[in-house]
Amino acid sequence: MDIQRSILIVALAVVSYIMVLKWNEDYGQPQMPPQAVASTAAQSQSLPTGEAQGNGSADVPSASNQQNEPASQVAATGRALIQVETDVLKLAIDPQGGDVVQLALPAYPRSLQNRDVPFALFDNGNERTYIAQSGLVGDGPDARASGRPLYSAEKQQYRLADGQDELVVELKFSEAGVDYVKRFSFKRGDYAFAVSHRIANHSDKPWNGNLFAQLKRDASGDPSQTSATGMATYLGAALWTADEPYKKVPMGDMDDANLRETVQGGWVAWLQHYFVTAWVPSKDDTNQVSTRKDSQGNYIIGFVGPQLNVAAGASAETSATLYAGPKSQDKLEALSPGLELTVDYGFLWFIAQPIFWLLQVIHSILGNWGWSIIVLTVLIKLAFFPLSAASYKSMARMRAVAPKLQALKEQYGDDRQKMSQGMMELYKKEKINPLGGCLPILVQMPVFLALYWTLLESVEIRQAPWLGWIVDLSIKDPYFILPIIMGATMFFQQTLNPTPPDPMQARVMKLMPIIFTFFFLWFPAGLVLYWVVNNVLSIAQQWYINRKIEAAMNKA
Repeated sequence: MDIQRSILIVALAVVSYIMVLKWNEDYGQPQMPPQAVASTAAQSQSLPTGEAQGNGSADVPSASNQQNEPASQVAATGRALIQVETDVLKLAIDPQGGDVVQLALPAYPRSLQNRDVPFALFDNGNERTYIAQSGLVGDGPDARASGRPLYSAEKQQYRLADGQDELVVELKFSEAGVDYVKRFSFKRGDYAFAVSHRIANHSDKPWNGNLFAQLKRDASGDPSQTSATGMATYLGAALWTADEPYKKVPMGDMDDANLRETVQGGWVAWLQHYFVTAWVPSKDDTNQVSTRKDSQGNYIIGFVGPQLNVAAGASAETSATLYAGPKSQDKLEALSPGLELTVDYGFLWFIAQPIFWLLQVIHSILGNWGWSIIVLTVLIKLAFFPLSAASYKSMARMRAVAPKLQALKEQYGDDRQKMSQGMMELYKKEKINPLGGCLPILVQMPVFLALYWTLLESVEIRQAPWLGWIVDLSIKDPYFILPIIMGATMFFQQTLNPTPPDPMQARVMKLMPIIFTFFFLWFPAGLVLYWVVNNVLSIAQQWYINRKIEAAMNKA
């Protein structure tokens, strides 16, 4: 009977495994949003349908930062976008307003199956709205009743040539004796670029206006999210204030009320998994930062700068920096204080930061993020070796006196009071602390949680291979081998622990490896790898300590 039952269990496990693989093949693969393909195709020269709706009263703040915006313009479909390509950016600028309406990242493929399709960060197609806007209000052309200005450019396509370190794209517009130049300045290898506005006032009247810059996004999901476990990272807006260097503004908050802050310098940003976009004004300017939701359901966060006064016959210039790229802490920190906090490690950031630094150091030596995760786990395990040893020694003693606990249970039956008294006397006699196995583990939990968020949030892990079938540590194991190994090691580790005296608790503990295995099936492979290595190291340490404790107690 035992052999038959074992065969049935093995057969059921194999069938279940095949069914999970088949389900994953049919439904579990991440699909590329249609807009990602559309937005990254350089051949798409014409304006996506629906873009004309992006220009209008909901788009442009007033100089006083109120919402009495000018009336919307007449739709201008079919106008050609200005294509710009650097070594790290591929973007399109709409001449109507000079907004960045498409932006892709060639260094970050949309997926390993589509390496020739760069990940689309900005898009303004039928499926997704996510753009960066800027302009001049007050006396500026973006406050005209007829709508946003239609800029002209010398060329339709701009490309950073080999050996060229900087690329400048200029858009020009003239009205009422005032010449406007909107200049985009790109640098090789840089995801940040300056967007400046030059005003040459040839009229006989003074010109007074304000720079505005904002990010507009709809409520669509995060296309860079790789986990199917429901553990989504933050998708929403954020800003810097003097009192709060990283202030989140979720979409739900924008639904409830508009935010208004007066901030000197700082930044406004939109976050998603692995990537961030941010407008960074001059650090010396005092800006009016605000959020709002337009009539089409898009969420907007931006700022309006201080008033710029240009006398008749004079000229002036104002600018801001737009960052659109990966959450690279070094680049973000150099751009503006607090911007590196958009790499959101949660409330344990002060532990996660040194962990990530150490992971980077290891990777600089090994050159592989998978092996770096393994070495990091080993180092953390060594750092907590004394605490782990104390915990395992306590559990080993509990395991050694398990027969005596069973005898007490048989002696006192259902008399819980006498059973508890007998257990306390036994623990005192054997010098066992019932909490000795728990407290050291609790001390280690913040470190392991911080490591979890480090691996989940770090863009460096995205599409990073380890070995064999693991070609991307940021997504699930395609064959679920690591989760199965994790479940097996968890089950084996339980055999080294003392059996809980409560039968119900014992049954629950036996189910935990199965529950965790299914829970981990869709975890990013890098996280499961860390858990597997930690389990293996824990098994080795606990087995060694159990042998020593049991040998010592047998001699006694």
